[in-house]
Amino acid sequence: MTADYKVAILGAGFAGLCMALRLKARGETSFVVLEKANEVGGTWRENTYPGCGCDIPSHLYSYSFEPNPDWPEVYSAQPDILAYIKGVAEKHGLYNHLRFNSEVVGATWDETAGLWRIRTVDGGTVTAEAFVTAWGQLNRPKLPPIPGRDSFAGPAFHSAHWDASVDLAGKRVVVTGNGASAIQFVPEVAKVAGQLTLFQRSPNWIVPRMSRPYTPDERANFRAAPQSMQAIRDEIFEMAEARLAAKRAGTLPVEEVPIPLAHLHAQVADLDLRAKLTPDYEVGCKRVLISNDFYPALTRPNVELVVETIDHMTPQGVVDATGRLHEADVVIYATGFETKSFAGETAITGIAGQTLATAWANGPEAYLGISVAGFPNLFMLYGPNTNLGHNSIIYMIEAQVDYVLQALALGAPISVKAEVMADYNARLQDDLAVTPWAGSCTSWYKTPDGKILNNWPGTARAYAEAVAKFDAGAYEVTKLTQPAE
Repeated sequence: MTADYKVAILGAGFAGLCMALRLKARGETSFVVLEKANEVGGTWRENTYPGCGCDIPSHLYSYSFEPNPDWPEVYSAQPDILAYIKGVAEKHGLYNHLRFNSEVVGATWDETAGLWRIRTVDGGTVTAEAFVTAWGQLNRPKLPPIPGRDSFAGPAFHSAHWDASVDLAGKRVVVTGNGASAIQFVPEVAKVAGQLTLFQRSPNWIVPRMSRPYTPDERANFRAAPQSMQAIRDEIFEMAEARLAAKRAGTLPVEEVPIPLAHLHAQVADLDLRAKLTPDYEVGCKRVLISNDFYPALTRPNVELVVETIDHMTPQGVVDATGRLHEADVVIYATGFETKSFAGETAITGIAGQTLATAWANGPEAYLGISVAGFPNLFMLYGPNTNLGHNSIIYMIEAQVDYVLQALALGAPISVKAEVMADYNARLQDDLAVTPWAGSCTSWYKTPDGKILNNWPGTARAYAEAVAKFDAGAYEVTKLTQPAE
């Protein structure tokens, strides 16, 4: 049987589009990108909350082969990033390969035909010789299991599903959670809300956001001399790589962490509030955040930081562990994402009926974050243990795409050897044990028993070197079964 496509790609965010772009650059046109929404962009399409932006400078948080001379500032905002993604897709004619409103609900390896049968939410099926998943790690919003949550009488929504129809002006707004999205939208909401109450589970290490607009002359120079953009990209990359060493678990006790502590002390004079905002764990154990306006927002007279845990919710608002009711007109959940499954609700079935859920019963694992034993020609982008805490994930994605292209060039269905994957992940966890993410805090990077599922233990350059050359010896050609008589 001939497949509909040589390659089917799940997701039209940065990773999925990168795969499509590199395929097309090599002259391959037999591919399709299956996207659950009605537009490209991934997380930058979905997250539209006020103040949304990236914590990696834009000249690095973009494709190396598609530099953008028109970034408006060092750290660009969500609308500019989304416009960049759309522009790249349009420039390279990717919309002809995109199938929107086609959420993938399942995929099964056909052992007789040697292809993937990929099922979409509308009941359709796409067949492909190879299946590349780019489902991301931060796209499944997680709502907190607060007793009585559904009883709240007013509007309530997750920050990733921002409801712009809700007018927050003059309202009593309760925000649960104080992570990466909260530190961006809380300052914006505080400007208009009558009262903003922020429930903090644990404080974050926050460093200054060293951003500024690019001048018209600078942007003109970027257009005239593209090498100047590359020089900026290289400088940002090297600075980010150097910062990783400073985040090793246990390198500095809390009182000796200069930059984030100085930032906190400079912006928060109140000693009680300052104490509530001072972490008691190693820098880097949780994601280090960047902001210039989060701390000042918490000092506004209409903002209250609550460190007591939430006990339950009522129609009127949120009740903390002391029994105090915090009345609310609107509740916003900044409670992060479900990051441990990777596949989400997508049912993936490989050789002999083995499901990815079963293979990952003890947590997601993959060889180089890309291949899983027993799942031929299934390649993951931004898969297990390929997240970073210091540098640009776009750099990692490009390295992964180049690796997948080498694998596809073999022209045969292949699967990583089980013993190779097992040995790789055992060594990986040993390496992760001495990283910042193995520290004393709890975080979305790891399971309650301490297994780190999301992050890569070394530099971004080290990962690129690890995947630079495809090792055919780590894989085996998948034998096809004979059709039943």
